Amino acid sequence: MTTTHPRPVWAEPPGVAGRAGKNLALAAIAAVVALPIYVVVLTSLSPASAVNDAGGLVLVPQGISFAAYTELFAGGVVTRAVLVSLGVTAAGTLVSLSATVLAAYGLSRPASLWHRPLLFTVLLTFLFTPGMIPQYLLVGSLGLIDSYWALILPTAVSAFNLVVMRAFFMNIPAEIGDSARVDGASEWRILTRLVLPMSKGVTAVIGLFYAVGYWNAFFNAILYINDNRMWPLQLILRQYVQQGGSLTSASVVDTSASTVLPPNLAIQMAIVVVALVPVTVIYPLVQRHFTKGVIIGAVKG
Repeated sequence: MTTTHPRPVWAEPPGVAGRAGKNLALAAIAAVVALPIYVVVLTSLSPASAVNDAGGLVLVPQGISFAAYTELFAGGVVTRAVLVSLGVTAAGTLVSLSATVLAAYGLSRPASLWHRPLLFTVLLTFLFTPGMIPQYLLVGSLGLIDSYWALILPTAVSAFNLVVMRAFFMNIPAEIGDSARVDGASEWRILTRLVLPMSKGVTAVIGLFYAVGYWNAFFNAILYINDNRMWPLQLILRQYVQQGGSLTSASVVDTSASTVLPPNLAIQMAIVVVALVPVTVIYPLVQRHFTKGVIIGAVKG
């Protein structure tokens, strides 16, 4: 005779009240996330009269004006900064993802050369990080000051991303690689033809992490880039929010009565919108990979 044990409360399907509470909580979280974005976009598109009437951020639309974006891109400073950020993000993501994949695959093979010392060194970076001055001296000694490589190489490999990808590689059955080696396949062929096609999820997630990190980074530019023509978009945004003023390169401003310059707040919000667009476009493309790529790689192994 078998006895049935009652399931715990959290294993039972939610009732009507539970589903309603879950939907209400999700709606509240979505509103908290969407409201700031709505305010930022609306303020950037509002005319000067609406911003002045609101005394700051605009909550109720009172017309649409693209004057902030016209002023923003008028002098070419923001356009050049966007191109710099796009180039650094693309090149940095490629370098970081390639280095992480190669290092993670090597460390996932227990018989690889210096496996334990190298893994210990990687894990040690979770506890000890280099200071700002030693890192600056190293970058300077390599001749990377005022170089775009200074925005990429100091943060090229993240120990967290490497550990996550290594754990995912270790979950791939070893028999797959062994059978390929019997057929004469090299480690490079195994990685590119077998391992990577089976790891599209974690690769997409790690690539997104790197891309967002490079796109939002500005501190390395403060330290290593003295030429303001090489500044990325995030540093332009920081400088403008802190110091205000015009971002255009034109030194002559038309002060005729027909010219109405947008308020500084609208231009600031326009820069924020420009900075948000790439992440907003890319994120939905890899969102479905998060559960498969991160949770499996981080929990197992």
